[in-house]
Amino acid sequence: MSVDPKAGRPSTAGQPGRSADQIRRDIDIQRRQLGTNVEALRGKVTEVTDWRAQVEEHKQQLIIGAAAVGFLIGIKLMRGRRKRKRAAF
Repeated sequence: MSVDPKAGRPSTAGQPGRSADQIRRDIDIQRRQLGTNVEALRGKVTEVTDWRAQVEEHKQQLIIGAAAVGFLIGIKLMRGRRKRKRAAF
């Protein structure tokens, strides 16, 4: 009989000659673990996809990024304006 590392209790999974009760017990254990894992995953997905929380958590980085993009757009517009002025003369 092996030991399930997550639960810390004996597991008969995969052993030949198991009784129907052992198989049912293993299925119940796996079902509970799967339910727990699905709930944890659901909570993590909800946390990661909550854009409002992400904005709040990374506000400084967003402000810096927006300022950098604005600065680059401004440079691009100024260079285009200078080229048009030179072409007009």
